[in-house]
Amino acid sequence: MSPKSTVYKVELQISDLDRHYYQEHNLTLAMHPSETEARMMVRLLAFAMNANERLSFGRGLSTEDEPDLWQRDDTGEIDLWIETGQPDEARIRKACGRARHVLIYTYSGRSAQVWWDKVGSGLNRRNLTVIDLPGESVTALAGLAARTMRLQCMIEDRHVQLMDNDGSVSIDPVLRVATQLR
Repeated sequence: MSPKSTVYKVELQISDLDRHYYQEHNLTLAMHPSETEARMMVRLLAFAMNANERLSFGRGLSTEDEPDLWQRDDTGEIDLWIETGQPDEARIRKACGRARHVLIYTYSGRSAQVWWDKVGSGLNRRNLTVIDLPGESVTALAGLAARTMRLQCMIEDRHVQLMDNDGSVSIDPVLRVATQLR
């Protein structure tokens, strides 16, 4: 019998001053047995940084034709495709062909730089944005993980502050490639 996903409940209050988005979301995240808490928290952070009433989590690591998060329009077309980690170039090209905009959040420090050095030059896509999250911030972010979380997220001038009752994590994302969302 294979191990089951671990379920996390999150009450997330977002104050995004950059986008003028102020909302509370009650989320359920499933952490795949092969996933780390750091990766799960990066998925949660990606949700907070792109929150929208249509943004939803994909079915998880075992589903190859879905991203970590995505947003569809009224017709079912994919407006936004969000990946976390270091997807291979073929997966990125496929995502860029299927979605209006693709976001990739890398987060593993030196290995993210190695990945970028390897695939970055081949990723000249008009609908792609790659954002690197500093490794030390992601490590601290994983420290906020709990089966039940009440978090506040403040975003201002691209600086992200994620807080719970016991502490906070500051994150300054680095844009590697940026295109404009419509």
